[in-house]
Amino acid sequence: MAPIFEKNELVMLEDLILLAKEGKDVRVQVQLRKQDISQKVHTVGTAERKAELESYLLIADYTCSVAGEVYEVPKVYIFGSEEESLTTAKMHKNIANERLKRDYQRLKDATIKIEEKYF
Repeated sequence: MAPIFEKNELVMLEDLILLAKEGKDVRVQVQLRKQDISQKVHTVGTAERKAELESYLLIADYTCSVAGEVYEVPKVYIFGSEEESLTTAKMHKNIANERLKRDYQRLKDATIKIEEKYF
């Protein structure tokens, strides 16, 4: 049997939702993580001065199985700065959780069961 997706093909959550809507048995699990990143930025006033901005990404890693094949589908839900205020950090977390809720609903609408987790 040929694979559903080609090797090294970018698989997105929408692809799996479409498969489920076509009647395929799609199973999904999610793990959430915060990934710290450093961004090189130019400081104002000179192009030669560089600094690093400590930032983070809130990411959901979806592990999806369909027709005996397993696909890893990461999705970034928010980008933030480590230097942001506590209020901004909470706002970013709430935005990421609202985005997750929408994706969970899209999965449920396609008859994909998933244990909902939040940041």
